[in-house]
Amino acid sequence: MGASDKIENAAEKAKGKVEEATGRATGDDEKVAEGKADQSKADLKQAGEKVKDVFKN
Repeated sequence: MGASDKIENAAEKAKGKVEEATGRATGDDEKVAEGKADQSKADLKQAGEKVKDVFKN
């Protein structure tokens, strides 16, 4: 996994956490769901990159 991919995934996960926290603070369930979705998407991307790394070696 390239460093830039790691940074992008970490940024997307952090964005999701902020969005989820904002949603919880304001009582906006849609924002909470969007934040969780962003976090899940970042986790899936990271897992995909790790699988690619395994097959590269």
